[in-house]
Amino acid sequence: MFERDEASGRWMALHHPFTSPKEEHLELLAHDPGVCHSRAYDMVLNGTEVGGGSMRIYRKEVQQEVLRHLGIGEQEARDKFGFLLDALKYGCPPHGGIAFGLDRLVMLMAGAASIREVMAFPKTQTAACLLTQAPSPVSDAQLRELNIRLRAIKEQP
Repeated sequence: MFERDEASGRWMALHHPFTSPKEEHLELLAHDPGVCHSRAYDMVLNGTEVGGGSMRIYRKEVQQEVLRHLGIGEQEARDKFGFLLDALKYGCPPHGGIAFGLDRLVMLMAGAASIREVMAFPKTQTAACLLTQAPSPVSDAQLRELNIRLRAIKEQP
């Protein structure tokens, strides 16, 4: 569920911070998060991953413990995830999900060696699109049309 980042000395979520730990690992979560396994899963077809998902955390105290291990303090958790913590406080049934990779299925059906061969608009490793040149700068006219104003962030001394 977690991996220790030696450079920062912090725990990092291997999947995402809303993935539930296995029930039998809940007691370990508080004092030994590195041995906790998550309730995450992959769907594999003939050795190729075509989907992935997880069971989600549905208890407020478990979610707070996971955020704490990730170095997210109480105030930051409230600022970023207060809506979720409030919802969990009122009760939530166990739930999960899975996302299928349609492009991976097409790759298998087409017999392609790489997913990039079947993607309409593949991105580079820097998430740039060679076809559309995205991301690209936005003009002032586009910003005005969308009623968006950019403000410079003041540097902290």
